Amino acid sequence: MTVNLLEFDSEGLASFCEGLGEKRFRATQLFRWIHQRGATGFDEMSDLAKSLRDKLSGVAEIKALPVISEQVASDGTIKWLFDVGGGDAVETVYIPEVDRGTLCISSQAGCAVGCRFCSTGHQGFSRNLSTAEIVAQLWYAEHELRRRAAPVGGAADGTRVISNVVMMGMGEPLQNYGALVPALRVMLDDHAYGLSRRRVTVSTSGVVPMIDRLRDDCPVALAVSLHAPNDALRSDLVPLNRKYPIDELLQACTRYLEKAPRDFITFEYCMLDGVNDTAEHARELIALVQPAGREGVSCKLNLIPFNPFPESGLKRSAPDRVQAFAHRLQEAGIVTTVRKTRGDDIAAACGQLAGEVQDRTRVETRRVRAPIRSQPAAPALQGPRV
Repeated sequence: MTVNLLEFDSEGLASFCEGLGEKRFRATQLFRWIHQRGATGFDEMSDLAKSLRDKLSGVAEIKALPVISEQVASDGTIKWLFDVGGGDAVETVYIPEVDRGTLCISSQAGCAVGCRFCSTGHQGFSRNLSTAEIVAQLWYAEHELRRRAAPVGGAADGTRVISNVVMMGMGEPLQNYGALVPALRVMLDDHAYGLSRRRVTVSTSGVVPMIDRLRDDCPVALAVSLHAPNDALRSDLVPLNRKYPIDELLQACTRYLEKAPRDFITFEYCMLDGVNDTAEHARELIALVQPAGREGVSCKLNLIPFNPFPESGLKRSAPDRVQAFAHRLQEAGIVTTVRKTRGDDIAAACGQLAGEVQDRTRVETRRVRAPIRSQPAAPALQGPRV
């Protein structure tokens, strides 16, 4: 049985080469061919001894994920559907901007967390992706986009296309920790993609013990799906909150900052009409991250206009309500941005990734659609006077 070399970080590949009776430096050469040059076969690797190439061809392969489909949005966003076998498929999204190219990568086929506003969670959960399946999404996107950017009749010059990676696709990354960390190390490795720790972001719904492990093992930028300012509401929106409530989560975030590459945590907050977007919610949120009498959490708030899908039963907050909410946070001195919706015409926007999942959790038979316990209606937020 052959081994997919996309499964290994540099240390793992060095150990693999040693197992073949080769020197460890051969792993560095091999690593560069795979990730920097996008080689698909060992015959291409001209600086490797033929004996090693012959040896590798019998025991290893560089196996990409089959592409089921590609969709391109009107704003240039690209969404790929990758076949991961067993009837499962995952989605990966490339978001081009003037100063960066961001790839949104999936870590699981489906998701077991089941957040109310996320289409992936409504698909149920099938399985974790392997390290190779996580890395293969970046490997394909980087080298395919590089090939497309090459001059007609010419070759790609090796200039990096993808400058940022966000683990915000299908799945909860920290519930697939064993596969996630080697994949992150490949992304960061100078012999592979050479991404900065500040430009690789793991988004989590709040798996507290794994936040602590990531801090020690591979600290990258951290984004936390907060979405509510109190435990009652957050437990309705993000069921994991029942296991790891907000206070525990914020303590973990404070600990993470000790080793984080950025001096703040990004809190993601999906704006849901009449659910979490009132004046009272804004006041609670301010008090949560800036508690009176003690130090708060150094953070940035990223407000995300909800991207509707039929099963959610939720609606997007009106644009003026989102802006007024943001203004109130900014007046309190909290750095706040409103995420620009990208790729929504191909269902590639935040919370819309669904893929194709053979649900092993039978989520549809277990789901009870209880109403969200929102607070009494609060007055509409007033925007800044002009």
